[in-house]
Amino acid sequence: MNDLKRLYSTRHQEIFACASSQYYGIAGSGTLLVLEQSEENISVVRSFDWNDGLFDVTWSENNEHVLVTGGGDGSLQIWDTANPQGLLQVLKGHTQEVYAVDWSQTRGENLVVSGSWDRTAKVWDPEQCQLVGSLQGHEGVIYSTVWSPHMPACFASASGDGTLRVWDVKAGACRLAIPAHKAEILSCDWCKYDQNVLVTGAVDCGLRVWDLRNVRHHLAEMISHSYAIRRVKFFPFHQTVLASCSYDFTVRFWDYSKNQPLLETLEHHSEFVCGLDFNLHVPNQVVDCSWDETVKVYTPSCLTSL
Repeated sequence: MNDLKRLYSTRHQEIFACASSQYYGIAGSGTLLVLEQSEENISVVRSFDWNDGLFDVTWSENNEHVLVTGGGDGSLQIWDTANPQGLLQVLKGHTQEVYAVDWSQTRGENLVVSGSWDRTAKVWDPEQCQLVGSLQGHEGVIYSTVWSPHMPACFASASGDGTLRVWDVKAGACRLAIPAHKAEILSCDWCKYDQNVLVTGAVDCGLRVWDLRNVRHHLAEMISHSYAIRRVKFFPFHQTVLASCSYDFTVRFWDYSKNQPLLETLEHHSEFVCGLDFNLHVPNQVVDCSWDETVKVYTPSCLTSL
């Protein structure tokens, strides 16, 4: 396993998933791993193989056993961990690698969004296994697609073209395009407390916080990483706190409202750190994963002192 991304289950505090790829995702197969955390260790509950690399994973908001992954063959895979065969359906539509998938979080909505190297974002109905819409506008690879936790039918995307875009699925259009960095943007995330605030992380080693009501200048900028930022994530229990992981082998925690925003730096991996998530059920608990083939669960001291 050389490329991992995990997400805590929406229902169980001790279950999380990893999407993995052989040979750094360049060639070879992929594996979806469902892991369980106990007091002693982390163990594999289920594993499912795919014939190409898997780059991202997202849990169903409605079914604790169902996940979606994005693959190097341009398809999305729907999995049922309660099913011995695992694979339920394959969704085809992208022409290149699917690098991002996310399940909608707003009530009354059951949609998956995917972002691809083919520069399109696609919206799917996972129950009907149908393509709902395909959105174009990015001029580079789409590395991140994330549904708004506040606004129905709205998601953000981050791209290699240096822009952050906000999309309206019902209108089938981009509502806002922000030239957020002069470098590839690998990740974005929404603030859980303010529907207008997002964060971006880029190859330029910087994080920028944006207020959609005034995008002429970023709300905050944080620079400390020494290599590209692979994943950014807002803390679900504090409005201005967030985390980032990077190809510099570190995970960093920030409070963008402070003059000195860096709260803590952890360097407990020996390779690129490419996955990061907060536990919604256990406040302050974090999980991350790395190309060094390890997954770590921990509670940073900076979060317990907030």
